[in-house]
Amino acid sequence: MNNTQTHYRACNLCEAMCGLEIQVEGDTVLSIRGDKADPFSQGHICPKATALADVYTDPDRLKRPLRRISIGWEEISWDEAFSAVIEGIRRVQEKYGRNSMGIYLGNPNVHNLGLMLYNAPFIRSLRTRNRFSATSIDQLPHHVAALLMFGHQLLLPIPDVDRTQFMLMLGANPLASNGSLMTAPGIERRLKKLQARGGKLVVVDPRRTETAVLADQHIFIKPGMDALLLLALIHTLYGEDLLNPGRLADFTDGFDEIAVIAADFAPEQVASRLGIPAETIRQLARQLAGVESGVVYGRMGLSTQPFGGICQWLINVLNILTGNLDREGGAMFTLPAFDIVGLTAMMGSTGRFGHRQTRVRGLPAFGGEFPVSALAEEILTPGDGQIRGMVTVAGNPVLSAPNGRQLDKALAGLEFMVSLDIYRNETTRHAHIILPTTTGLETEHYDLVFHALAVRNTAKYAPALFPPAEGARHDWEILQELRNRLENRYEADRSTMLGKMDFQRRLRPDQILDLALRFGPYGANGSNRGKLNGEGMKLRLLKNGPHGLDLGPLQPILQERLCTPSRRVVLVPETLAADVARVKAELLAEDGEAEEGQNGRYPLSLIGRRQLRSNNSWMHNSPRLVKGKNRCTLLMHPSDAAARGLTSGQTVKVCSRVGEVELPLEVTEGIMPGVVSIPHGWGHNRPGIQMRTAQAHPGASLNDLADDQRVDDLTGNAAFSGVPVEVTGGDGEIRS
Repeated sequence: MNNTQTHYRACNLCEAMCGLEIQVEGDTVLSIRGDKADPFSQGHICPKATALADVYTDPDRLKRPLRRISIGWEEISWDEAFSAVIEGIRRVQEKYGRNSMGIYLGNPNVHNLGLMLYNAPFIRSLRTRNRFSATSIDQLPHHVAALLMFGHQLLLPIPDVDRTQFMLMLGANPLASNGSLMTAPGIERRLKKLQARGGKLVVVDPRRTETAVLADQHIFIKPGMDALLLLALIHTLYGEDLLNPGRLADFTDGFDEIAVIAADFAPEQVASRLGIPAETIRQLARQLAGVESGVVYGRMGLSTQPFGGICQWLINVLNILTGNLDREGGAMFTLPAFDIVGLTAMMGSTGRFGHRQTRVRGLPAFGGEFPVSALAEEILTPGDGQIRGMVTVAGNPVLSAPNGRQLDKALAGLEFMVSLDIYRNETTRHAHIILPTTTGLETEHYDLVFHALAVRNTAKYAPALFPPAEGARHDWEILQELRNRLENRYEADRSTMLGKMDFQRRLRPDQILDLALRFGPYGANGSNRGKLNGEGMKLRLLKNGPHGLDLGPLQPILQERLCTPSRRVVLVPETLAADVARVKAELLAEDGEAEEGQNGRYPLSLIGRRQLRSNNSWMHNSPRLVKGKNRCTLLMHPSDAAARGLTSGQTVKVCSRVGEVELPLEVTEGIMPGVVSIPHGWGHNRPGIQMRTAQAHPGASLNDLADDQRVDDLTGNAAFSGVPVEVTGGDGEIRS
């Protein structure tokens, strides 16, 4: 008798939301394929999706709570674990004050329905100001620009790649990332269609990435100099009378001010700093202004540099000046079925920036979180408010935050630490208690965040494929229990109006999701109900459509969504405009240097790179994703290798101000002279972890070289791109 069943869901291992068709028999996954009936991904799949089965069956994955003891680790019951966690947190806070506890949320949180819905009330129950997340090592500059220009941190412009005629892409490699802050499954197919309809793709990047190879034009640029290029493009638009904001002029303020700001950045003035001819810059501006629709898009290479905030602001400015914001084929805004922007705006929670600063260095807070670059020093520096205990949720900051070795040392000295995680990894090995969660195929799934970042409005829900293992707990159940025990007032709240409105106490994730869908823009009373043939959106509708629902292309909606006090776009926010002085001083001045020591002890600029089979450190414990040749190599241009007497394949030492690593050298003309590259997420050579496949393919951690003192001064985001380094042979001798 054939007991094979077919299950449909969206992959939650990166931002693309690719639809999957999973064949199972009993508790065994037979195959994972792309779902051709998914209206959004249309059968596209990448190698990572198959790792969902690997994670589910991984013998290294934790399934019972662990307690660290003098001779290693021991399994304990859930009640023992919860009691130990509450006792540890209370002990630290009673001794040192409530801000002595810190919390860090890793990247997988945004890929998880339960964590997205239940993290906030748990964090509030900790009553600490010391909150950190992966936001400040990734996309924080996007949120700051959105908040200051549009009034809401999540009003993020998304490239309408399916309808644009010209795409200028800076510091992004969607063929490896599958799209980042641009959820676009099958992005290679979408970009080829752009070219097939007569459009053009231009990539600006220090490396000839997979996307740059596909592009019609690739332009090398020195790392960290993108702000100069963007200002020169704006200068050209004004100088050659190429402005055409169209309808945006009716609700945008600041056109005269931005002209003054860009006046000092003529292409001829910045060309030598960029390594790009002035005429090439002018041609880019003319192309962007001359097409029927175009869009400028910038991602990690721009966000993770000392001028990330300015770069993301200027990208929005360019799209506005050319009339390409909030129009078909330009940079548009989503209207998702679970409308996070609408719900949070209704509650007055649109984002806050700079209202608090870190204790040691004074870095700005955003949205209630401090930059993770400050985490180690907040643990290591004595004084009132010093962090003495930590909670980590689905995060591995030892490998993802700058100066990982310093953070490693800091975590080792904590008085108490608890981690919600499925692995004993480089970070959780320091925990006193590890609380493992169900994951992937054992959980229901709906992408709260990535439907809000998609190039098309869609909605898709999937129930859990497999039941949890006996005694296992969902992450939201763990957070709910910890919160209840911390607050110790559950019974009292149940009878109050506050308790009745506390959805995370009373409802499961699917029930909260159903409510949000019903009261969203496609619900029974929503303005877009007609897209569902008059039937209001509800969870039952999604359950009956396992391939997902197509809610149509993005539409111009910015004017109705604006959350600024004036209900107008602020083209030149005062905070961002003031930071241009730093660009002049550090990038444009004749005697200025982007980095101290750039031409001295550390003459090379280190950048990261994304790989299709690697999204975070979890992926490195999947045998099928790490098999083959070693992908953790240092890329270097032939001229730089020859100058140092280095050859491909040899082990080299890379040194920065904060550390050094050794890894194989890969000589290639695909990277510009003076620049080297290491992929992120590797470095599984620390003792005490239990990820056997990853340990067999350890690689080297890029972030053991990244400097925690090197940040975007404006936003506090970590500046990984352009780290000054030197490369020598394995014997440590610099060869001239």
